[in-house]
Amino acid sequence: MMRGRQVFMDSLVAQGVDCIFGNPGTTESPLLDSLADYPQIRYFVALHEGVAVGAAKGYTQASGRTSVVNLHVAPGLGNGIGMIYGALKAGTPMLVTAGQQDTRMRLREPLLGHDLAALAAPVVKWSFEPANADELGLALHRAFKVANTPPKGPVFVALPINVMEQETTLGAQAPGELHLHPSANSAAIDAAAAALLASKAPAIIAGDDVATAGASEELIALAEQLGAPVWHEPLRSQAAFPSRHRSYRGRIPFAAASIRSALADRDLVLLIGANLIEEIWFDPGPMLPEGTKIIHLCESAERLAAVHGVDIGLVGGLADAMSRITGQLIEQGDAGAKAAAAERNAALAKARTAEREAADAALRKVWDERPMTPKRALHEISAGLPEDAIIVDETITGFLEVAALFNFRGPGDYFSGRGGGIGQGVAAALGVQAACPQRPVVALTGDGSAMYSIQALWSAAHHDLPVIFVVLSNREYRVLKHNIDAYRQRFNALSNRPYPHMDLLNPTLGFVEMAQGMGVAGEQAATPEALAAALKRALAGGKPYLIDVVVSGKQ
Repeated sequence: MMRGRQVFMDSLVAQGVDCIFGNPGTTESPLLDSLADYPQIRYFVALHEGVAVGAAKGYTQASGRTSVVNLHVAPGLGNGIGMIYGALKAGTPMLVTAGQQDTRMRLREPLLGHDLAALAAPVVKWSFEPANADELGLALHRAFKVANTPPKGPVFVALPINVMEQETTLGAQAPGELHLHPSANSAAIDAAAAALLASKAPAIIAGDDVATAGASEELIALAEQLGAPVWHEPLRSQAAFPSRHRSYRGRIPFAAASIRSALADRDLVLLIGANLIEEIWFDPGPMLPEGTKIIHLCESAERLAAVHGVDIGLVGGLADAMSRITGQLIEQGDAGAKAAAAERNAALAKARTAEREAADAALRKVWDERPMTPKRALHEISAGLPEDAIIVDETITGFLEVAALFNFRGPGDYFSGRGGGIGQGVAAALGVQAACPQRPVVALTGDGSAMYSIQALWSAAHHDLPVIFVVLSNREYRVLKHNIDAYRQRFNALSNRPYPHMDLLNPTLGFVEMAQGMGVAGEQAATPEALAAALKRALAGGKPYLIDVVVSGKQ
């Protein structure tokens, strides 16, 4: 006989879990009391449930391990839902749990009681509350399997305190060797290769799934063989393709008309991954250009051709499928096809050189502006970091400049949030640093975003995670100012009105003081020289450190 809490912990061990991110409460007592018997599992404590979920998401992305989050009953689960939504949009496999009140009190409507499985259901792939300890082993086995089945994502299991203390003879179930990525159909591979060979102007849009599948090298080989530009989704959580490769084109736009414009000269678009195109504003017409041949390669039948039509759709492991397509291109391509691909590659290289020269010229124009522009600040940060630094990015209006100024060689160098909810960056940096203790981790965030999960600073200090938190303080919600401009333009609501409630002034946020109050040293940098010096001190210190960078805003 064993208790439910032992089944729970043994299940985590069987699944290879080595840490839990949580915010403890009374109903979590069985789990917390069991930690001493499982020293191989580390527990990272957060002061807010959203921070715990965000850190777990960062840990999974950086380590490749399915993370576990333990939240506290209904209010705690509610606090974490925004970050769970981000994990769902990012396709992050994660087991979210929450302590539940003793089910024997269910009809008495106890304090903090609620239907937790129903509360979590809209933002997870599967949601369940075991009725007794006999169900725990199978429930956890299924939870990990569902979380890791494409499209990957978070799952939820409620843990009633009495179920965790019940006795059972049914223990943890070993995960087994699950092969979740089928091989793409050979006829579909042949058809895709034939279409690509026939294309005069192919393009690729490749998503985070390429990074999580470990298929970046295969993507590079395919792009080079085709001579095709490579875009990524509007909001990406990882770097699936090197940012300084000649084929790299950055992110595809957020609106259908702009997407069609970007791809207007392309006769074929190869989509690789799920959830590749996300719109903010409505535009009439299709998301992709009419008359352009569309091929979609995805690991999930559920997401294949889910939001747009395709000419050829393939379900299969991304690395295997891309390798097979590239092999077909090499074998079947004649001299004309190879010459055309070489010409396209040369054109891409020339365009990239021109882009870099234009970016350098734009930087020189703002070089001496004071306060310094975000572009100048990001240049100083990029120049001052070692080659192995990891960037956790939540600059939002600076996403494009980060992509242009930093050298992201591929997966593992860059992490960011999906879904559009803010506050993900400083929280995720905790998990990334926990997963990569030998590499410096730098969280780039805006002042507005940082305030959503500022409690992460305490967790960094408490667990001695040497994250460098760089807050670009423009003292406004700049993205909202951009968006209200777009709204006024799109809906013919043009006016000379100011930007309402979008400035972070009166009082000005004191990030250095907040950091010091949570045990993190820091300083403010108002000039490029001060920023470069602060970054050196932060890197040398080996402790969490905050740099509050004063940058210009949109007035």
